Amino acid sequence: MHDRVKRSRLLRHNPQRRLVLLGGGALIGAWALRASGDNDANDPAIARVRAFYDVLLGVMKQAKELGIRGRYAKLATAIQSTFDLAAMTRIAVGPDWNSFSPQMQASLIESFSRMTIATYANRFDGYAGEQFVVDPKPESRNTGKIVRTKLVQSNGEPIALDYLLRPSADENWKIVDVYLTGTISELATRRAEFGAILKSGGPDALNESLRRQVDRLLSAT
Repeated sequence: MHDRVKRSRLLRHNPQRRLVLLGGGALIGAWALRASGDNDANDPAIARVRAFYDVLLGVMKQAKELGIRGRYAKLATAIQSTFDLAAMTRIAVGPDWNSFSPQMQASLIESFSRMTIATYANRFDGYAGEQFVVDPKPESRNTGKIVRTKLVQSNGEPIALDYLLRPSADENWKIVDVYLTGTISELATRRAEFGAILKSGGPDALNESLRRQVDRLLSAT
């Protein structure tokens, strides 16, 4: 438990090692993403992750030409189809979610979604030869599946990145959480952050905080 808390604090104070939900990936500079294994893995959860990596790889190779706004546009559809952003928003907010009006819920989902896309667009800003390897055999977890992956850095050092996927409302498998080193939940970290904002300013403050994050990420050069 002590080690887990220590790692969580490290992530909060070192943004280059944090994940995106939101996905979805560790924020560790420029990645090159590559799925491993042959075509014998037909599991829909595995296929979902691999399809997303194909899009990411293309964006990474064009990162400089596209610029951050171009990367945002290229990644938007892929992220929206890969991540269950509505479920992730609800989980990150926690029990207070049911007390919000439908209009506020919709607004928070939109802001959370834009923040997730902007984070990827900001971080995937080049290609340096890193590789992303996907284990072709998912692990069943209650109503979901864990897809285990490794980010192999240019120096050969691997970083474990695991994804929890569940069937969404449209019956497609989608990512609902990301785990760094196999243990640190991105949504758990987000819930702690969101909880502090909700306690001090309510849902309007959280919505504004997410919007400011988007503006800051997209204005980066």
